[in-house]
Amino acid sequence: MASDLGTKAMDEAELADALIDLPGWELKGKQIVKLFTFKDFLEAMEFVNRVAETAQADNHHPDIHITYSKVKIACWTHKFNGVSRLDTKLAAKIDKVFEST
Repeated sequence: MASDLGTKAMDEAELADALIDLPGWELKGKQIVKLFTFKDFLEAMEFVNRVAETAQADNHHPDIHITYSKVKIACWTHKFNGVSRLDTKLAAKIDKVFEST
């Protein structure tokens, strides 16, 4: 049920199971993080803009760090100071955006 997605932080076992389906995403502290690499700055920015649209549609926003052709995205739920199902759902959507780039 969608309303249950962001009601609590995931425990270690739930998160480990979720990360199996999210290749390249790693737990760093209380966030899941992935680095995406592009051919240049413009391509990286196009990706970031598409991620922004996706995040806005879900009303759940990742931290995004851009360094020329590299984009690091961190997903976590501020309210719980940890990773919730909303974050793993958003990470999967971000991967789809990257695949379609």
